[in-house]
Amino acid sequence: MSLEERLNKAEALMQKPSFRQNKGLGNEVGYYIFDYPAEQELFVRERVEYIRKKNEQSGDEYRVVVFDLYDIIIEILKDKGYLEKCYDFERKKGFERITKSVGNMLRITAKDSLIVNYIKERTPEKAIVFLVGIGKCYPILRSHTVLNNLHQVIDNVPVVMFYPGKYDGQELVLFSEIKDDNYYRAFKLVD
Repeated sequence: MSLEERLNKAEALMQKPSFRQNKGLGNEVGYYIFDYPAEQELFVRERVEYIRKKNEQSGDEYRVVVFDLYDIIIEILKDKGYLEKCYDFERKKGFERITKSVGNMLRITAKDSLIVNYIKERTPEKAIVFLVGIGKCYPILRSHTVLNNLHQVIDNVPVVMFYPGKYDGQELVLFSEIKDDNYYRAFKLVD
């Protein structure tokens, strides 16, 4: 099945009441991964924006809310007045140190992660959450970390992570090359 066919199937699935209400998954919370070849990133971005706009114009009671994880990181750094400081810190201390420092500042692995709180505060009751931009965040942010922390605070709406890599139902492989930790709680949205 082509990527376009998979996206069409995903869009149709998201229209179903059982998907929107997180029903039919046993007692599991509706967390999904839509994996795709990283080289198709721009095509997927365009399609995600198309779905969001279509939903916005439809008057549908369920809102498609798109969170670009990279944009969230940049916004938080700007709001805290750290973005310019990060540039200087990276020049002086190197990429590895700034990656670790930004991760610590965002409390990425903590229950009160700034990214998770950002998403939680901006997610309406009747929504479908799209997470995008995970590839742009590497290595600061890892997909399994976001999903694990988000899973603890958002359990009433379906969450779909658009993932530039491979997901086989257990293992996440970013860009089809970088092995992330295993993640068992998400369902593959479309095979």
